[in-house]
Amino acid sequence: MLESDDSIKKIARGTGIALIGMGAGLLCNFVVRLIVARYGLQADYGIFALALVVLNVAVTVAALGLARGTTRYIAYYRGKDDVAKVRITMTASIRLSCITSIIIGLAIFFTADTIASRIFHSPELALPLKIFAAGIPFFSLIRLLTAIHRGFDRIEPAVIFEYMMLNIIFLAFLPIIIAVALPFVAVFYAYLAALAITFVVLAVYTVRKLLQRTTATVGKGTQQITRELLLFSLPLMGSAMLGMLIAWTDTLMLGYFKTPEIVGLYNAAHPLAGFISQPLTALLLIYVPVATGLYSRNLMAELRRNYAILTKWLIFLTLPIFLVLFLYPEEVLKLLFGTAYIPAATALRILAVAFIINNLLGPNGATLIAIGHSRLIMWATLATAILNIALNILLIPPLGIVGAAIASAVSVTVVNIVRATMLYSICRVQPLSKNLLKPAIVCVPLAFIIQVITKSFLTPTWWMLVVLFVVYLGIYSLATLFTRSFDREDLTMLLEIEKRSGMNMASLKKILRRFL
Repeated sequence: MLESDDSIKKIARGTGIALIGMGAGLLCNFVVRLIVARYGLQADYGIFALALVVLNVAVTVAALGLARGTTRYIAYYRGKDDVAKVRITMTASIRLSCITSIIIGLAIFFTADTIASRIFHSPELALPLKIFAAGIPFFSLIRLLTAIHRGFDRIEPAVIFEYMMLNIIFLAFLPIIIAVALPFVAVFYAYLAALAITFVVLAVYTVRKLLQRTTATVGKGTQQITRELLLFSLPLMGSAMLGMLIAWTDTLMLGYFKTPEIVGLYNAAHPLAGFISQPLTALLLIYVPVATGLYSRNLMAELRRNYAILTKWLIFLTLPIFLVLFLYPEEVLKLLFGTAYIPAATALRILAVAFIINNLLGPNGATLIAIGHSRLIMWATLATAILNIALNILLIPPLGIVGAAIASAVSVTVVNIVRATMLYSICRVQPLSKNLLKPAIVCVPLAFIIQVITKSFLTPTWWMLVVLFVVYLGIYSLATLFTRSFDREDLTMLLEIEKRSGMNMASLKKILRRFL
């Protein structure tokens, strides 16, 4: 079997599992947002969004970049068959994460009043920040433990615990809060409880599955590997922080320049547009260790081929979602959040464009991590973060959420272009192929024609949005077929999907072979 086929199968299997699990988790998360938005006032939802931003930033700082660094180093040492270094990497990362997450949690707890009053001008944010501060160690270790499992090509723990269990437990608490008519602050305690429960279950699972068999004693090798892991991971922490800054500066600055109501309005558009990037997020769970394994064995041709094929699949999965969000933003917002959120339609369109470009350029950052260039990622992200802050300062006061969306879209696009350019200059890896572009060129104009027809003669409803998504997916599939845009690796992925799902795809495979 070709090495590229084996790695494609691993990625197809892992991405399929991740998509199902993340889909369930994201559905729960989205339902949570809807319940929180409708349970409290628009200002309450804005406070919830701001508190989540601070929590995620704090966890990113506390992690020291160890989650991504640990996955990469475990996969790299496994490719070299160095079991001792795998064990040391695990124990060193856990110890470091424990120490830093507790320190950051205490810092947020004791500065919560200052952050709430002086930065966001919302004293009511202080108590939620203190509650979330207690969850920082739990959240940090959840991410690290699932990263350790990913280093062993096991993405199930990340899917089950980080994406599904956490969101499901939180969602389960909300009906109780509503039924008992507890104050809105109970929502924050419920999220803390969900973090704690998820961590405990994951910790027990990890001890039983991995740590009992792989724990190493501290020695001379431990200090050297810990130093190497930190030197590699710290730039990733920097880039992660800057990436969070790029992702959340719009929310933070809306909170500074505008009101919690405006923040709540914007945070209806941003998560919706974020659905476009979820298949890429699912792919990255398994892609990094697989790509690192190829790099550790110097299989660069296979790495380049996999990158192009997987980018094509990302566009296939997400272009129909993009078309629905871009062409029918008012209808989507009205359906999910209510008429009060329709003013976020323009912001949703702008953000949707940014996220589809993000997919079009492929997993560039993850590939740079796999080949060991964490510092390049940090410097590229730093430059983009500075641009993002400047754009938000310039655009939010006059344009509000539209200005925030423009700043975010420009920043996401720039950082992806810079990273993709770096990746190509280093190892000639690039995402675009004629089999990606041909069906997209056919599909997009047809989608716009359908939008003109539907809006001229019909009033789109929720069921029509579902039908339109299916129509766009069908058009793209047929365009892919008739432009002969399938590759041999596509059949490999279909075989893996068939094997894992139990579905009989004989007829589909027969058709595809005629067009290869």
